[in-house]
Amino acid sequence: MSTLYLFASAAEPVFDVARVIEEAQADGWDVCLGLTPTAARWLAGSLDGLAVLTGHPVRWDYRLPGEPDVWPAASAVLVAPATFGTVNQWALGIADKFVVGVAAEGIGKGIPMVTVPCVNAAHARHPQFERSVETLRGAGVSVLYGEGGFVPHEPGQGDAALFPWRLALDAVRERVAVG
Repeated sequence: MSTLYLFASAAEPVFDVARVIEEAQADGWDVCLGLTPTAARWLAGSLDGLAVLTGHPVRWDYRLPGEPDVWPAASAVLVAPATFGTVNQWALGIADKFVVGVAAEGIGKGIPMVTVPCVNAAHARHPQFERSVETLRGAGVSVLYGEGGFVPHEPGQGDAALFPWRLALDAVRERVAVG
């Protein structure tokens, strides 16, 4: 069975992560869930259940030196929803967060990667954001953003139900098939 690292940031679609894990499992993935610290705080009451659902501990922090890695190696990585901060930190190589560090290292390891930013239009207009999207694309990450992916909304106007989770899972499958 192939292993999918599902890395989620603190954006409203993260509240659908259990359903997404189940969809990924139905697609044949062994899912390991990683969260940014804020996303872990948002889902604090669900972390034990999510660990049972995946069969792996939910992680949001680096392991200590000498501790064994509790997850199998990744066959693919999906970073979604990826907030403004996560996208920019990843593109800039600022790896103080577990999920960003593993995703940054994954580029160097050649692991198939997909990300779906989840930002409002005000964040999207910041000059660094577009540079970060282009940096990730240039590094081989499939960034589902803009036409055919996530389209930014005005601040306070987003609808988490419209987040393209199925598109993201399909894109991961396609990336793995292509290699």
